[in-house]
Amino acid sequence: MLGRSERESGAQALLAATAAGWVEGDPAEAESLLDLGSTTATLSTVASIDGLSGVVHLGHPAQPSHELERALLAGPPSLVLTGASAVPSQWVWVGRPTAARDLTGHVVVDEAGMRDRRHVLRTMGVSPSLVPTRTTLEERVALAGPDGSLVVERSVATGTLAALGYAELAGSELLGEGAPIWYGLLESRDTPPRAEGVAQVWLAFGPRDDHRGSLQETLALVAQAGIDLQHLRSHRSLAGPHIFFCAFSCPDAGTLDALVDGFAERGVAHRVLAVLPGQDFVPGPDALEPRWAPAPDPARA
Repeated sequence: MLGRSERESGAQALLAATAAGWVEGDPAEAESLLDLGSTTATLSTVASIDGLSGVVHLGHPAQPSHELERALLAGPPSLVLTGASAVPSQWVWVGRPTAARDLTGHVVVDEAGMRDRRHVLRTMGVSPSLVPTRTTLEERVALAGPDGSLVVERSVATGTLAALGYAELAGSELLGEGAPIWYGLLESRDTPPRAEGVAQVWLAFGPRDDHRGSLQETLALVAQAGIDLQHLRSHRSLAGPHIFFCAFSCPDAGTLDALVDGFAERGVAHRVLAVLPGQDFVPGPDALEPRWAPAPDPARA
């Protein structure tokens, strides 16, 4: 059985699951994913029901969603992400072609659509009207009104909405451009999975003593293992030392075993949050071109 949170796009999550082979049988006959409620409820339910897994939005395997990192670490310790799958954006912009519509006006979009394509919507000049993902299609059509428009998944647009006279609008193609949407398979395991080959690993840790230099001592263990961190983020903790979230490409299971054993020997609290088999997660995470402070003028030294 596969489920998703109430805020997630069911169509996109199902597409990712079928593309990765997480759904057994004929993908064309796959049924909708179970709605497991809030993010916290989704994690708790997956941990408590044997045979139930979840499909969750990752952000990117090498640049994890901070919301998901925090939820995992605050959730049952058995939870771990064991696979990653990317799908092209399924969002389209639809309306009634005959309506006297103001293209910069009322556009109904749900939480998942806003998360995935908010920057594109902003450049399109529309004014999104945000609704919960659980909002029914009938309710969305009513909210849009006769002259409004909607952002929905393509499968929805070509089904019920097409029968109601809706069609893609000029500019809709922009919502399908850009980076794909990454999803992960969430499972409950007694022990973290072992990837015999290269895998992307998410790891959370907390230095034993929260003092000046404690992070450097912990990161020395990472360097000794020959690991190059791709992601490092700190967060406050209610249980003493700071929490650090990191992500990195790990060459094999032995390297990860050696790292976590080193943490255990030195009393560094830790937890593996994800082991995602694979070496190339293309395209990579968002990149930026930094503008650093200018170098000091030697003449002023």
